[in-house]
Order: sequence, then C-alpha cells, then structure tokens
Amino acid sequence: VSGVDTEEVSVSVMEGDSVTLHTGVQTKHQDKIRWYFNGIRIAQINGDQSKTCTDVQCKDGDERFRDRLKLDHQTGSLNITNIRITDSGEYKLLISSGSSESEKTINVAIR
Repeated sequence: VSGVDTEEVSVSVMEGDSVTLHTGVQTKHQDKIRWYFNGIRIAQINGDQSKTCTDVQCKDGDERFRDRLKLDHQTGSLNITNIRITDSGEYKLLISSGSSESEKTINVAIR
C-alpha cells in the first residue's frame, strides 16, 4: 500500500431518524469499500459488485441493524434508517483502490 489517507468526522443524529454516512467519492470499477461498526464489518461492496453485503450477509455481521442498512452502489455511502441509541459509536470506512487506501472514521452520536 503506497498511501493511506485518513479523515475523522463526527455526526449527531436524533433517535428514530435516518442518517447517511458519506464516502465523499464516486466509486470506480475496481474500488473495494468496507464499512465497520465498532470493529465489525457491516457492509461491503466490490467495485464490480460481485460481492456486496450488508449486516448479517457479511460474514462477521450480527443482526444489530436488521434491514436498516442501505448501501449506495454509486458512491459506497451507507444509509442507516430508524437509528437507535445502540447504533452510536465509531463507523470506519475503508476504500481500497489499486495501491492506495483511504480510511474515514465517523463518530455517530444519537440524541
């Protein structure tokens, strides 16, 4: 890996609302995007969309989000509907593109 870009942001959301965690990029055919919540992979998309998963479809996901996650195939952004107090925490985004990798941490607080 030749370069790793990192970014950290915080988001505050009302319980019961929906929130979209943005990647800030348009995905390319070869990009691999992975979303983690407190270290557990909750969503993934390969650029060619041969492997896409959310929550329990991902090998290490649990049922915490149960049908409340939607992954945007154009941008890789993650939408969480009907957000709950238990959804607050650290969301980590990893984007692998060729030899570079970017990482974004989004701290979500529910009020």
